[in-house]
Amino acid sequence: MKMRTIPNLYRNVKRWHKLVGVLSRYGLADWLIRLNVSFFKDHLKDRDGEALSRHSREARIRMALTDLGPTFIKMGQLLSTRPDLVGNLLADELKRLQNDVPADPPDVVRATLTAELGQPIEDLFSEFDDVPVASASIGQVHRARLHAGGDVVVKVRHAAIESIIRDDLEVLSGVAALAEQIDEFKPFRPLATVAELSRGLLRELDFGREERNLQQFAALFSHDSKVHIPRPFTDFCTARVLTMEWLDGVKLDAVDGVPNSAFDLEQIVRHGAELYLEMIFTHGLYHADPHPGNLLLLPGNVLGLLDFGMVGRLDERLREEIELMLMALIQRDVRLLTSIIRRVGSIPPYLDDAVLASDMSDFVDHYTTQSLEQFDLGGALSEMMDIVYRHQITLPAQIPMLIKTLVSLEGTTKLLHPEFSIIELMKPFHRKMLLRRMSPARQVQKMRRLYMEIEHLAEVLPGRLLDIVDQVQKGKFDVHLDHRGLGPSVNRLVLGMLASSLFLGGAMMLSHEVPPVLFPENTWFGLTKVSLLGIVACVISTLLGLRFIQAIRKSDQLDRRE
Repeated sequence: MKMRTIPNLYRNVKRWHKLVGVLSRYGLADWLIRLNVSFFKDHLKDRDGEALSRHSREARIRMALTDLGPTFIKMGQLLSTRPDLVGNLLADELKRLQNDVPADPPDVVRATLTAELGQPIEDLFSEFDDVPVASASIGQVHRARLHAGGDVVVKVRHAAIESIIRDDLEVLSGVAALAEQIDEFKPFRPLATVAELSRGLLRELDFGREERNLQQFAALFSHDSKVHIPRPFTDFCTARVLTMEWLDGVKLDAVDGVPNSAFDLEQIVRHGAELYLEMIFTHGLYHADPHPGNLLLLPGNVLGLLDFGMVGRLDERLREEIELMLMALIQRDVRLLTSIIRRVGSIPPYLDDAVLASDMSDFVDHYTTQSLEQFDLGGALSEMMDIVYRHQITLPAQIPMLIKTLVSLEGTTKLLHPEFSIIELMKPFHRKMLLRRMSPARQVQKMRRLYMEIEHLAEVLPGRLLDIVDQVQKGKFDVHLDHRGLGPSVNRLVLGMLASSLFLGGAMMLSHEVPPVLFPENTWFGLTKVSLLGIVACVISTLLGLRFIQAIRKSDQLDRRE
């Protein structure tokens, strides 16, 4: 072991100890809730003094993640976008996770800015407020003013957050590796899920990615005067520092205190919804967190967007599948909708196709009979995620994120204009999707892509076939077979052979009076000179035989006929 790994090992041991302690505490509460004994139920309490067993299972998971700190809180927030993995109940509960953490002291923040930007604070800004506007799990936000004029937002990453997150991710990977060995958790692919969430969390550590997102969105909507994207100041940006334009406006979650005459809310809502639909279905790049705190009302009925740390991306093929899914829903085509879900998702081997088709048919029949005024988009999308979760189908991460964005968008529009319908607004986009799918340019693009794939196959296939023929001629051609479910049968076969061999050996030792012997002179039940080793072997073989029969009966395959 290298000397420099000892501190990391020590930190990980401490984190493992805390993790086990927290999970044991909340796991014990989960067990106590099944007991109908009030004294035990009220023994374990949360931070507010309320009995843990009085909370729902989902609430206890949220509280456990809160106790484990910023990394696990952020993981929980990312999992809230994956109802296909955790279900809608837990996903909704995880949305309540608060990532407020204590801010770094002013001297630490100033040291970080000086180290990152290469100049003292006084040379960088004419004014800098040491009191942060907000402090989240990854960084904190300060207001400042440039020497050239203009107020800016300075987002600074917490000094020690990267090492904390990387240490926690190591521990979390260890937990996932253990969970991978438990049959109950295998369908959820713990290692793959943790790896995917870890990539998303590590991307959020790089503020340079958010700066590029701001630049990209500003370029896409430079022609639209009704939307304002904060301008980043590249000279004051690094991987740990992001400086961007300060927007003076009213957040949507504070709109109740604004006079109705100040803004045309219906116009803002319609333009904002159109903006998001254009992002999703035209550009395949969208702002993925449209909750009221990230949207600003600016003078002139302009909509300002904040926080581009979470951005959704849809490649061309996945966008086509989502368009097909929406068309299948509108046309009540259950077979097509089920086929698309099977095509884009990861299907478990035991999936019951008939039950899935029945669930999708009930879902389509229920929602397609609703009028546009009554249609509940959030409810429809949530119910579809329930069906996916119930059948343990894992969707690509982009789809649950898109669904979460649409649900949040609908909630935000209802906050400003309760009568507004996104579905009605989607009708023109539906027509545009049909025209775009049938357009000659789209067909030419598909043909070009198909031609390139066929060309690649034509280049690769002859060489691969020659390799196979060459391996066959040299006797090096191997066929690897994966025997599913064969392991338990082999184990039982070995156990049976071991039991019979021990019994045979014990019987031979008994018949030949192999020493050491019992009762060398006296008789016990008519027996004399009984081999001790033979008796032990027979007893062990009998126990193994009973265990063998129990295993077969437990699997219900002792007398069953096909």
